[in-house]
Amino acid sequence: MFHLHPLAHGLIADRSADPWPTRVRGWLTNRLELADEGTHFGYVCQPTCLRCASGDFRLREGMYFAVPGDLVLERGAGLVVSRLGHRGLFHLGGPIEQRGRLRYIDGCTDALLIPPVLRGDPCLNLLHVPSGTSQTAHTHPSLRVGLIVKGSGECRTPQGGFPLEASQVFLIEADTPHAFHTVDNELLIVAYHPDSDFGPTHEDHPMRNRTIIR
Repeated sequence: MFHLHPLAHGLIADRSADPWPTRVRGWLTNRLELADEGTHFGYVCQPTCLRCASGDFRLREGMYFAVPGDLVLERGAGLVVSRLGHRGLFHLGGPIEQRGRLRYIDGCTDALLIPPVLRGDPCLNLLHVPSGTSQTAHTHPSLRVGLIVKGSGECRTPQGGFPLEASQVFLIEADTPHAFHTVDNELLIVAYHPDSDFGPTHEDHPMRNRTIIR
């Protein structure tokens, strides 16, 4: 199933019963306070103040973060996706670029904004769908949460077509066929994945691989 929501303040979707438990929330102008329930992955749509154990930070539009533990967001607007029970690393980045750094299907590009610390961990991505794109229908093995950052287009699914525009939030359930289509406008999407098949392992990481014992 494909679910489409306007960006709203508070809880948007609760997937705490999923194999990779997740909650999706937004904040709009008002204060949003989140408890220590895991790691919170966020994207800033309007300038905001982030307060957490690592300090107080003024974040510009287009910045993103990962915060383990509790946090407070004041003013501005954005999306927060919480991976319950996961202890990630604190991370601030951005503003995002307007294209991805990695090639993706059908001329689209992707950038890994917040990579997995260990293989299997959640990650945050930037997906760019150029104008005039007709994506091949495909699926993912786990939930996808996306925020339309810029542009307009359509997501086509077995349920029908869903018009997309900036400040909308979508959820794609695992194994749901879908394809993004654009005509005159591009789409820029920040996408959360609750799991990954990429990243360092205890046997394969730069420190170990580049340690040579003669």
